[in-house]
Amino acid sequence: MITACFSYYQEAKSSRIMDSFKNMVPQQALVIRDGEKKSINTEEVVLGDLVEVKGGDRIPADLRIISAHGCKVDNSSLTGESEPQTRSPEFSNENPLETRNIAFFSTNCVEGTARGVVINTGDNTIMGRIATLASSLEAGKTPIAIEIEHFIHIITGVAVFLGVSFFILSVILGYNWLEGIIFLIGIIVANVPEGLLATVTVCLTLTAKRMAKKNCLVKNLEAVETLGSTSTICSDKTGTLTQNRMTVAHMWFDNQIHVADTTENQSGTSFDRSSATWAALSRIAGLCNRAVFLAEQNKVPVLKLSIHKNTTPGETKHLLVMKGAPERILDRCSTIVIQGKEQPLDAELKDSFNSAYLELGGLGERVLGFCHYHLSDDQFPEGFAFDADDVNFPTENLCFIGLMSMIDPPRAAVPDAVSKCRSAGIKVIMVTGDHPITAKAIARGVGIISEGNETVEDIAARLNISVSEVNPREAKACVIHGSELKEMTTEQIDDVLKHHTEIVFARTSPQQKLIIVEGCQRQGAIVAVTGDGVNDSPALKKADIGVAMGIAGSDVSKQAADMILLDDNFASILTGVEEGRLIFDNLKKSIAYTLTSKIPEMSPFLFFVLFDIPLALGTVTILCIDLGTDMVPAISLAYEQAESDIMKRQPRNAQTDKLVNERLISMAYGQIGNTSFIV
Repeated sequence: MITACFSYYQEAKSSRIMDSFKNMVPQQALVIRDGEKKSINTEEVVLGDLVEVKGGDRIPADLRIISAHGCKVDNSSLTGESEPQTRSPEFSNENPLETRNIAFFSTNCVEGTARGVVINTGDNTIMGRIATLASSLEAGKTPIAIEIEHFIHIITGVAVFLGVSFFILSVILGYNWLEGIIFLIGIIVANVPEGLLATVTVCLTLTAKRMAKKNCLVKNLEAVETLGSTSTICSDKTGTLTQNRMTVAHMWFDNQIHVADTTENQSGTSFDRSSATWAALSRIAGLCNRAVFLAEQNKVPVLKLSIHKNTTPGETKHLLVMKGAPERILDRCSTIVIQGKEQPLDAELKDSFNSAYLELGGLGERVLGFCHYHLSDDQFPEGFAFDADDVNFPTENLCFIGLMSMIDPPRAAVPDAVSKCRSAGIKVIMVTGDHPITAKAIARGVGIISEGNETVEDIAARLNISVSEVNPREAKACVIHGSELKEMTTEQIDDVLKHHTEIVFARTSPQQKLIIVEGCQRQGAIVAVTGDGVNDSPALKKADIGVAMGIAGSDVSKQAADMILLDDNFASILTGVEEGRLIFDNLKKSIAYTLTSKIPEMSPFLFFVLFDIPLALGTVTILCIDLGTDMVPAISLAYEQAESDIMKRQPRNAQTDKLVNERLISMAYGQIGNTSFIV
């Protein structure tokens, strides 16, 4: 009863998913009713309300945008997009999660203003549907729970069979029925592994404490062993495999591509910064930004205008700078800077621009164009009143400077961790809401798609044929778009999971992440899911073990998960796998040790019944032996016999379990003599 109460308390404490969803609900909403602006409680917002939001606000319901001015929202918790997304009245995509004219409940408006009509509230919003999905899912039994239940069924059957047999034998030999019942009880008690519960609990607890020191916080003790049994990891991309910060990866200026340093500690290679063009490009990037300055940088000046006062000697007093979509920036330019000198933008340079733009876009990077214009001092003297609404300055015939391409770079430790997972027999699948090209680029960067392995698209491009002509079985890797996944049958999903070793799912919805996890489980895999967003919570709950990120992870994902990585490092999962595989072996050895005392405990009853030798052990004495001498030695034995090469082993399956069981039987019988002597 004590154990049951403790388990209930632990489960209740860690299953507060709905409470974490409530924390995401904004308190107030600004609505327009009867021609007046009113601030009301969010729960009072109804369908058809006209709502206004501005930078810093949390969206109070699903909104259909009808007007917007520079509005951008952070959808990372829903879609996995690292970069804030523009919101505008224009319909841009069939997928509601991708179209620009819908803002979703509980996402944040990071800049600008917008006005929208409420189209969904409460449980009907996208966030509400995810909450309902996550809270309604029932997690299945863990592998260790299944193993222990199976073991207990076997022990129960053996105990009852032997007890009844002894009862019948004692009655046949002339003992009265009361003595026969005592024999029956004694045999059953002798077979019950009383120390098993304490041994399992202590082993799991000690391992969980050891993992906490390695930045793995375990919420569910059984999850420790489950992670060791894992054969498939379905990992989110943004914030899990990547750093969740857009970083400049490449630049194009002086008619060539330069590689930037994207490492977390800025220890990578650097490019030549001596060019005057780089000085111009970096100046525009510095002026056209919304970066947040750190506390120790509060004395560094920054200007917020698109037109800036220029103090550079030999240049005009005002400098116009602009960044944006490369093709649109280029259309506004008539000249370009090469090696610090301005020259006409001819067809050859435009071709070079297009080649660089396509190459950088093909790497899955977001590309921005940069240009500037020196405003004439005669026409725009000091103190001139520039008007951004009624434009009174030139926006054509500007001077193009260069391109910058940005990506959310992989975490430094991830490629090595993915490699170790693969060598340990664990399949790593990327499941993300981001764009397929970006997802594929990151997958190649971290080793989820190995070097040299091709998708059907790669094979078609290499052979210059259409994708439909390529046999899917020829491709070891595959990238599947959410729209394709939506049309696939259960059999087709199973076929993809079975015949492809390296898989990336992109543009997936929360429901589709759940479908992928269920598909892996149908293949017989023990599935671990890693993620940090609200959109990951249903998959985290459904997986055999959910692993959330402690720093960047949302409260919802942490509540749905069984384990939290306190350092947000995917590589920390390896620690869990090592400990999980170690504890499985330790528990098997502990159980084998506890079983060695069962035959010596039954022997006195056998001798008493068959040879009339006085009963040396009663049922209470047997209990004392089990509780007093079995538990501590069993636990210590498990830790003494721990091996150091745990990660070299393959995940558990029927064949490896059979070998382990055979080894345990030999261990048990090998120790019977010693245990008998102790008894």
